[in-house]
Amino acid sequence: MSGGLEVNLISRIDSYAESCPDRVAHHYRESRLTYRQLKEASDALACYLIETLKDDRTPIVVYGHKQHEMLICFLACVKSGHAYIPVDFSLPSQRIEDIIQSSRTRLILSPGESPEREGIRTIRSDAISRLIRSYLGKSPSKDYQVKDHETYYIIYTSGSTGKPKGVQITLANLESFVHWGVGVGRFPEAEVFLNQAPFSFDLSVMDLYLALTSGSTLYSIDKAMIAEPKELFAHFKQSGLTVWVSTPSFAEMCLGDSSFNDELLPDLKVFMFCGETLSNQCAEKLYRRFPQGKVINSYGPTEATVAVTALIVDLEMCARKEPLPVGRVKEDCRLLIVDSEGVPQEEGSQGEIVILGASVSPGYYRNEEMTDKAFFARSWDGDVKRCYRTGDEGYLKEGLLHYGGRIDFQIKLNGYRIELEDIENNLRKVEGVANAIVLPIKKDGRVHYLAGVVVPNKKLDKREFEIGQMIKAELKNYLPDYMIPRKIMFRDSLPMTVNGKVNRAALMEEFQ
Repeated sequence: MSGGLEVNLISRIDSYAESCPDRVAHHYRESRLTYRQLKEASDALACYLIETLKDDRTPIVVYGHKQHEMLICFLACVKSGHAYIPVDFSLPSQRIEDIIQSSRTRLILSPGESPEREGIRTIRSDAISRLIRSYLGKSPSKDYQVKDHETYYIIYTSGSTGKPKGVQITLANLESFVHWGVGVGRFPEAEVFLNQAPFSFDLSVMDLYLALTSGSTLYSIDKAMIAEPKELFAHFKQSGLTVWVSTPSFAEMCLGDSSFNDELLPDLKVFMFCGETLSNQCAEKLYRRFPQGKVINSYGPTEATVAVTALIVDLEMCARKEPLPVGRVKEDCRLLIVDSEGVPQEEGSQGEIVILGASVSPGYYRNEEMTDKAFFARSWDGDVKRCYRTGDEGYLKEGLLHYGGRIDFQIKLNGYRIELEDIENNLRKVEGVANAIVLPIKKDGRVHYLAGVVVPNKKLDKREFEIGQMIKAELKNYLPDYMIPRKIMFRDSLPMTVNGKVNRAALMEEFQ
């Protein structure tokens, strides 16, 4: 796929069912889904959704992990005019309930095993298969498809209130990203893309749609594989991967094994990173292990459709002392660096990164208050463009963006964007906790782990370690594993600054 999208993104994916029907669209464990099967199944399910839901365009939750049905359901939803909400099975039940309540969905398509919810219809894997067989051979009218400026998917991210917020991405947003992303990678057709991230994490959009719109294969690895490196590497050996998409942390984990090299993955040519800081050392190691490869660093929040900047990192950049830049902005977007008053800064000056242009989301689903805080409109080239205040700090130098971290208490850990206040609010729900804060402990310029500092509301009757383990266990009722602090410390009170705020800096010094 050397050019952009000549046709609608959905139609382009479907076109491979005609031009290369038996090519594998999705490879998961020992199972393969062809482009013909993907089109026929998603068409059939879309026909059922149209017939059943009629003019109701409420978003549909798709719950599971890496099953073929996840892709089928995503396409069936948008072909029938519904945004889909990907929810990974690793999320705790309370988190799922929050998403369901926020979205007001009326239907859950569940390739994974999800519990019944009163008032919400759940269609499980067996029933999905039966419906597909019943409607097989039928094609939905394109009049029902999600249109350019309608919401294509909603991804829920961590929110400062303790509740997740849903980022809406339109078809036009997604097409803009894909058109640009294919140019960045310069992919021919029939690549094999690694899918490491769960579909509820927007990094997966990079591999999912760059693969499907280029007639390539998406090769998924799951949570169980990642937990067993020997099994993971056995899958890599027979994968035929050509394009690696992951967080830098996952690549660094793999680099810890000396067998992670071009003998294991001889066809691997491109590494694409987003979601957190790529270190100079990680990029350099990849070039040593994969001398025929190229490393692409990129940057972008969920609210701006995966990524808006990118560049190919070379060994000369890796050797420099300064952190790697995150790239040049895509042509249909613009970056502003502003001060605390929103005034644009000169080149080289540090400030908040503001993104404007075609990638910017319409806002948070059913959350006008949060939308108004983060999004606004601004004139650009005689037209009014959507803008997003990222809360990220950075500066521009010779057209390249240099990322400087979070301005507020939102951080990235292993590629996941996390609001520290989200964890703190849920920590305070735990019995025996009077107050709590969460600290991001950094190493080599990146968040290494989270530490919780807890003020108990009564005298501890057990060892601190045991109480800490109990708190972590209860937190799992509210939060996914990646948001659980690694360490729990106890204090009689939290230190305060002169203006009455918690003195986080003083506590952070304990970890230096």
